[in-house]
Amino acid sequence: MIDKSLIGHKLGTFNVDVEKGRLRFFAKATGQDDPIYTDESAARSAGHKGLPVPPTFLFCLAGEGIDRIQMLKLLNWDLGRILHAEQSFDYHGMAYAGDVLTFDTRISDIYEKKGGALQFMVQETRVTNQDGMHIADVRCSLVQR
Repeated sequence: MIDKSLIGHKLGTFNVDVEKGRLRFFAKATGQDDPIYTDESAARSAGHKGLPVPPTFLFCLAGEGIDRIQMLKLLNWDLGRILHAEQSFDYHGMAYAGDVLTFDTRISDIYEKKGGALQFMVQETRVTNQDGMHIADVRCSLVQR
């Protein structure tokens, strides 16, 4: 049984320092061959203030400050029955190596399909930088079978 009263529940707010080494590693691991993601001079030549955060890297950072076990307990979900359903990003600004990003996450929806055989939880994370600039909104859905 799903608990719709959890819609709006805050899952936490935390800060992450964006490190150059992690950006380079992620860019390489995800096949980003544009040198702006690995070479600071190429990034500056392209008009960036430093190494930009590669697409989807915010999803990795967003997961660092959330206690997933506590979240599953809150939902009364079984880890062995959970699947990642989807993720999406709405970008509002650029993030760079050296930034300190704040992630503020809440449950934005809970619903079911197939007569309750599939239960979904949607979480939304607002990302801002050290200057308060709205960088992105990260949306992630989990499903319990």
